[in-house]
Amino acid sequence: MAGHSKWANIQHRKGRQDAARSKLFSKLAKEITVAAKLGDPDPDKNPRLRLAVREARANSVPKDVIQRAINKSQGGDAENYEEIRYEGYAPGGVAVIVEALTDNRNRTASSVRSIFSKHGGNLGETGSVAFMFDRKGQIVYPAAAGSADQVMEAAIEAGAEDVESDDENHVIWCEATELAEVSAALEASLGEAETAKLVWKPNITNELDLEGAQKVMKLIAALEDDDDVQSVTANFEVSDEVMAQLAG
Repeated sequence: MAGHSKWANIQHRKGRQDAARSKLFSKLAKEITVAAKLGDPDPDKNPRLRLAVREARANSVPKDVIQRAINKSQGGDAENYEEIRYEGYAPGGVAVIVEALTDNRNRTASSVRSIFSKHGGNLGETGSVAFMFDRKGQIVYPAAAGSADQVMEAAIEAGAEDVESDDENHVIWCEATELAEVSAALEASLGEAETAKLVWKPNITNELDLEGAQKVMKLIAALEDDDDVQSVTANFEVSDEVMAQLAG
């Protein structure tokens, strides 16, 4: 099994601690609306919507906000959001993938390009860094869900392909196309996960010192602050010492 991803842990904590609640709710609601509009408005019949609703619940989005987002998708005045992926490089040659939902492609492209430039990075062409990542399903459970061995056994039985456990979380990986099935099987054995979503998992990483990591995280924070940006993934790793400094 692969080693623990320090960056994934930093990213997970940072998302919980730093994201403004109203902005986070808005982004989660937008994903729910798009998922419901592109598929069935019933989460039981729409895997993407079911995962979006689970992610919203995991972040304490109220039930009425979730339902309004679903209802909005069925209205004639629902915005037509376009899914766009941007790829580029942060300082230090770190590869970055940005996923956005937008109703104005030109506005979003201009904003993302400006953020990269302002923080010492550069926006590349589609496909310029995607080869450094694999599209995977990621399911996260708290450490209290069970021992590493128990979670490993449940993950194997559910059809997952990898587990990374530490003192805080169990991160379970599966094929992107099997996320709904694997998460449902795990829910039957371990209960509801904290999160279950599609992510870009780095297959090549770039280890950074404290200064380099701080520069990259400033760029990521600025991108995450953009209203159209849904997710940001970068392929850097840091040592335990640097991670402690970043977390502190």
